[in-house]
Amino acid sequence: MRILVTGGAGFIGSHYVRTLLGGGYPGCEDARVTVLDKLTYAGNPANLDAVAGRFRFVRGDICDAGLLADLLPGHDAVLNFAAETHVDRSIAGAAEFVSSNVTGVQVLLDACLAAGVPRVVHVSTDEVYGSIAAGSWAEDAPLDPNSPYSAAKAGGDLLALAYARTHGLNVSVTRCCNNYGPHQYPEKVVPLFVTNLLDGRPVPLYGDGLNVRGWIHVDDHCRGVQLVLERGERGRVYHIDGGTELSNRELTAAILTACGASWDMVVPVTDRKGHDRRYSLDDSLLRSMGYAPRVPFAEGLKATVEWYADHRDWWAPLNRPAPPARPGS
Repeated sequence: MRILVTGGAGFIGSHYVRTLLGGGYPGCEDARVTVLDKLTYAGNPANLDAVAGRFRFVRGDICDAGLLADLLPGHDAVLNFAAETHVDRSIAGAAEFVSSNVTGVQVLLDACLAAGVPRVVHVSTDEVYGSIAAGSWAEDAPLDPNSPYSAAKAGGDLLALAYARTHGLNVSVTRCCNNYGPHQYPEKVVPLFVTNLLDGRPVPLYGDGLNVRGWIHVDDHCRGVQLVLERGERGRVYHIDGGTELSNRELTAAILTACGASWDMVVPVTDRKGHDRRYSLDDSLLRSMGYAPRVPFAEGLKATVEWYADHRDWWAPLNRPAPPARPGS
């Protein structure tokens, strides 16, 4: 089986590749893998060092139709992890998000059609639904995105579903809650807070800290994606959830504890524009197919903190957001 993984040098895509080539998905031990990655600031070839020499790497953009036309023929499946993903960056400038998350998806889907790729999985996010006050979204919930990032992801999702219905492309869409784990670029809250605290720097807490998110270890997310690749249906959406909902204050407390730090390291900052209050996914469909998260949050967070503590050489050179000023400083 030949598998093309777009965004395969990023946080989630590289975890999928390492697990696949490490024999983590039974029946796929002999898979031949092509990684396509643009290597933006969040893409890092070092994320794939553990499986170096066992895959083909192509540096390129999913918006490059000519490249895809040359690359895709002969592949049995495409997993699209490629995306611009950071909400704050999308608020500052949306153009790259529309390019990657909408136009890039359209170009990739067209190329999959032309090459006759038998199976495609498009990886998305719970943020496309907007905010939910109570209960959890099912896969047929209406989309109501509030940030440029989530709006662009919603556009890519709708294109994928339209290609399934219009062209018969065998594409499924996965939507997942917030991921954490090793190799995550330290602009997202978990690695940002952990690396700041390891450096003795304060961490920023948006607003009142009561915004709620679901959390999943990246390994559980990738296992869900693999299950959808193997057993998902054309034109269907599948939720992947980790079974842990936390407010940002609760998450901050957990990170402080894991890092041996106290609340005096937390600096309140002005809330993000359009900050959704709560996300929550109903993943009963995927659970009915045999999925269940395996990594308890406390254990996964502890292991994640240990990974960053042991891999300073990986994250120290990266351009992290500036730490907030402490009160009175």
